[in-house]
Amino acid sequence: MNRRAFVLAGIAAAGLAGAAIAQDASQFPSRNIFIVVPNAAGGGLDYFARLVGAKLQDRLGKPVVVENRPGANGNLAAAQVTKAAPDGHTLLLGSIGMLTVNPVVVSNLTYDPQRDFTPIARIAKFPLILTVNAKAPVKTVQELVAYAKANPDKANAAATGPIFQVVQKMFEQRTGATFTYIAFRANSEAMMALMRGDALMSLSDVGPATAPLQDGRVRALAVTSPQRLPSHPDVPTMAEAGFKDMAVEFWTGLLAPAKTPIAIVKKLEAEIQAIVKMPEVVEKLAAHQTYPAGESSEEFARIIARELVQWGEVAKKGNIKIE
Repeated sequence: MNRRAFVLAGIAAAGLAGAAIAQDASQFPSRNIFIVVPNAAGGGLDYFARLVGAKLQDRLGKPVVVENRPGANGNLAAAQVTKAAPDGHTLLLGSIGMLTVNPVVVSNLTYDPQRDFTPIARIAKFPLILTVNAKAPVKTVQELVAYAKANPDKANAAATGPIFQVVQKMFEQRTGATFTYIAFRANSEAMMALMRGDALMSLSDVGPATAPLQDGRVRALAVTSPQRLPSHPDVPTMAEAGFKDMAVEFWTGLLAPAKTPIAIVKKLEAEIQAIVKMPEVVEKLAAHQTYPAGESSEEFARIIARELVQWGEVAKKGNIKIE
């Protein structure tokens, strides 16, 4: 075959491949869609999967089934999705912890977030809130830092899981204060320890802190979002409190197996972007102290890449490694 014929054959093959992908997208979905969640039923990620899954089912006209595969630091859920056909019918409901924190602190992961998955779109994001025991003699982040430095024996922090441990370590690195980290099984347990006075501070989801804040058992010093929260308008951001490099937002998003055709990814991306803008979805997210995201596949991929570097640096400097 001469060079011209070779080029023409290549162009023809590319055209056929493009037509096949377009056909795949036009016929997608052809059967049930499964959203695999790396947490138990009833948890936060499960809620997002069922909220979005119900809307996706309505819009695509095919059943959307939520499968809960908790355990092994996300390995079970990841394995199910990475072994699935890359055709858009098996998806992963991933989170910041699973995709950008665990990969840099957990040693036995069987998945690589960039190699094994194709991001579709982020669904929701939510900041953390820095709270202290109401009887603690601090009313600002600056006062907390000064108090911790002057009273190292009283400086401890309550939270749960690798992601909160890494965020806590970031706070220490940004402020120069050191806190003894106390791990709990759930944020609600950490908040109870804070209310009892067993812990000085906690960086947690806003949800578990809301009731204790309302009845005065804990005090809020700052939120980690770029802007103040509508639900807590009097609580300053970390930047307003004097720490501009302490902006952190947790998130969740939908991903497909690697090598899923881009046309199918884009079809799902458009659906998720439309769903998270629905007034009823925005309202339900707000009720859980979360906010719609909706970034594109490309933007989502950039977020994952950036945070892998960010959390990797924090974990390395803080010597955080989980076996």
